[in-house]
Amino acid sequence: MASVEVKVWGDFALFTRPELKVERMSYPFMTPSAARGVLDAILFKPQMRWHIQRITAIEPNFPTGFPVEAASQPFRLIAIRRNEIQNKISPTTINGFAKDHSSFRPYLVDSAGRESIQGSNRTQRNSLILHHVAYIIHATPVLTDLANQPRIRAVDTDEPQGEDTLTKYFAMFNRRVSKGQCFHRPYLGCREFACSFGPATGTERVLNDWNASLGLMLYDIRFGANDVNQPGFFDANIKGGVLHCDSVGNGRNGEMPIEIYGWRTEEVAR
Repeated sequence: MASVEVKVWGDFALFTRPELKVERMSYPFMTPSAARGVLDAILFKPQMRWHIQRITAIEPNFPTGFPVEAASQPFRLIAIRRNEIQNKISPTTINGFAKDHSSFRPYLVDSAGRESIQGSNRTQRNSLILHHVAYIIHATPVLTDLANQPRIRAVDTDEPQGEDTLTKYFAMFNRRVSKGQCFHRPYLGCREFACSFGPATGTERVLNDWNASLGLMLYDIRFGANDVNQPGFFDANIKGGVLHCDSVGNGRNGEMPIEIYGWRTEEVAR
């Protein structure tokens, strides 16, 4: 299948390993679900979804004075500590606030003690995150069941009139990338780690020396009814700086389609 390409880069990234959720640790490579999130930020339509084919690691632009030894590594992990919220604000609390503002106790994240109102919902967690990353995402749009069905909302001004086709969404995506347009700022795993994006120029230096087996990696999550969500995993292997994650077609070097564990066969094909 033909694919679109977009280059993304950022100073920090956190692709959280699900087995280490409290004290977060990043995968050394971008996950397909994170790549899909970047593409959705640039172009999302209910009439289509993004199918990630492969992700290529490229050399980022390091700042002046960055250590040469660290820059020569395929990836870099650094440790940070953040104040985080432990709980979510419930709908009941929001309804009470709408009726009586004095009944609401705000959730604040600061350095105050846990016994006070400011610190009662605060916790400090360590994270191992990636430092200075850059990738090229290769993906293709796939039409959903809503394609070419009557629209509930008016068609966006930047969407061409006519039937929903792959060619239409290819052109829309490439046009938005070239203009730097997005629905919200893309990010690398966590929202606080925003990233930049742009067209791939062909002059990027691929990390050809990076060959590694990462074991099981999160592919994506199927969000179902009644909060029944199903994560899918696959055997992640980096070859010449490229992560093959196509569940339908062969890889660039003839790799077979990946097998996704945790999903039924009919779910993988959707």
